[in-house]
Amino acid sequence: MHRKPRLAITAAGLLSVVLMSWPTAAGATSASATITGGSLALVSAPASIAFTATLTGVDQTVTTTEPINVGDATGSGTGWNITTTSTTFTTSSPVHTLSTSATTVATAPTVACDSGATCTTATNAITYPYSVPAGSTAPTATKMFDATANTGMGDQTVTATLSLALPASTYAGSYSSTWTISLVSGP
Repeated sequence: MHRKPRLAITAAGLLSVVLMSWPTAAGATSASATITGGSLALVSAPASIAFTATLTGVDQTVTTTEPINVGDATGSGTGWNITTTSTTFTTSSPVHTLSTSATTVATAPTVACDSGATCTTATNAITYPYSVPAGSTAPTATKMFDATANTGMGDQTVTATLSLALPASTYAGSYSSTWTISLVSGP
């Protein structure tokens, strides 16, 4: 008979342990997050643009790439655009100039998220070829690339391939031009 009460106590003790470890109901709560928008800016200044060519006696076009690193931390989704303008390519002495329509972007630039950034790559609505405006005084800048609304968020690099047209009648020399590349809010 000593065994039966012992089993009863053991069963009652086990039932107490199970009841004490049964989960209790939790109360509802709320959480909030305040996220402040940052800025829209070029992550780094655009590099100097350099074309190199050897005259061949026939018309030719030389190219170079220009990576433009854009940082959109605004969190607004309003989009942005890259504008360009330039002065005419000119030598110093004797003075020779290239055409004001000498520089173009023949095809749409490529876009890629920067390393370490999860971005929404820009969707571009500009039509190509695009001619970089040029004049003895730089004319009004025009859109070379844009990020339509709800695209272009985060850090990303837009890489344009620039073409410089050189007619066979081009004078040899060291030509220079002043370019302005700007990042503007809105598509």
